Amino acid sequence: MNLFPAVDPIPLPAPVWLFKGLHVLTLALHFISVELLVGGLLVAAWLNFLGARNRQHPAANLRLNAAAGLARRLPIVMTYVINLGVPPLLFAQVLYGRALYTSSVLIGFYWIAVVFLLMACYWLLYRFAAGAEAGQSVWWKGALAWLLAAAIAKIYSTNMTLMLRPEVWNQMYSATAAGTRLPPSDPTLMPRWAFMMAGGLWVAGIWMIWMAGRRVFEDPVRRYLAANGGRLAVAMLAVQGFLATRVLAAQPASVRDALAASPLYRYAGLAWAGAAALTLLFSVYAAFKKPTSRAAGWVGAILLLAAMSAMTLYRDGIRDLTLLGKGFDVWQRTVVTNWSVVILFLVLFVVGLASVGWLISVMMRARPVSEKV
Repeated sequence: MNLFPAVDPIPLPAPVWLFKGLHVLTLALHFISVELLVGGLLVAAWLNFLGARNRQHPAANLRLNAAAGLARRLPIVMTYVINLGVPPLLFAQVLYGRALYTSSVLIGFYWIAVVFLLMACYWLLYRFAAGAEAGQSVWWKGALAWLLAAAIAKIYSTNMTLMLRPEVWNQMYSATAAGTRLPPSDPTLMPRWAFMMAGGLWVAGIWMIWMAGRRVFEDPVRRYLAANGGRLAVAMLAVQGFLATRVLAAQPASVRDALAASPLYRYAGLAWAGAAALTLLFSVYAAFKKPTSRAAGWVGAILLLAAMSAMTLYRDGIRDLTLLGKGFDVWQRTVVTNWSVVILFLVLFVVGLASVGWLISVMMRARPVSEKV
């Protein structure tokens, strides 16, 4: 018996591989922005707490300046979290709508609550940033914003896990149709949520190395950012590597075997491990050498993009193979390609990327303003 709703009779307007490629690409960019937010927020709150708690400490001003530098950028990062989150969600709805719509309805109360949690988190980001720039003790605002962001991440993880569990849908809907019931316990949920939360901290470390190359900070702050960013990335890459083994171990044996048998996903896993190892070595270098050049920041950014892209592709394999084992083959769709629309979309997509690149280049060429508390 097929537990999934019937396939939409409207055919896809483009090949499945195109939707899949765009989904993985945009999701990787979304994950980077999410990790920057949750990791940068926690680090900024911690540094603000340390700096404000003992202003006589020799490193107090360094901590407060580093916290302010991170905090003032977090509202901007949130704009990327939101805008880069829309495309992969839309592509997921096209490819996995029969599963994703069902799971979203079953936890509808929590799914809709994301909007209000997000607005509250956004407001707190601005309050935290303003206080941190003024050198005030506002770490608790940052901590509260992080709790809201972590709650949103938990809801997303719950939904993306529930869409893979058609066997519990009937039970949940029979209990209540109001969308207020959370799904039964699943062994994969907490490991995958913890994996993403831990990833935010090493990504924040790479971000600190990037910021160390910006001339807006004084030299002592830049060296502090580079050294502590490297140390943080080293520690949390090790933690995330351990959690990656827990995520894989929590998967059914059939999914693990299918991942190992697929050349695409096997190489994606190896690529993630390789990129993570290179990032670890780079972070060790940053921790000891305290680089303050833009070149070091670019090396970190490229390694981050490579690791996140490989991880996203491997994650996509876990989803596809789990669904395939339950009767949902994402590749079995009727496709009637409208090439004129596809080409127009791709042209506009490239133009949009070029425009964003130009805007970033203009911003980077702008005259820097000194940042200090």
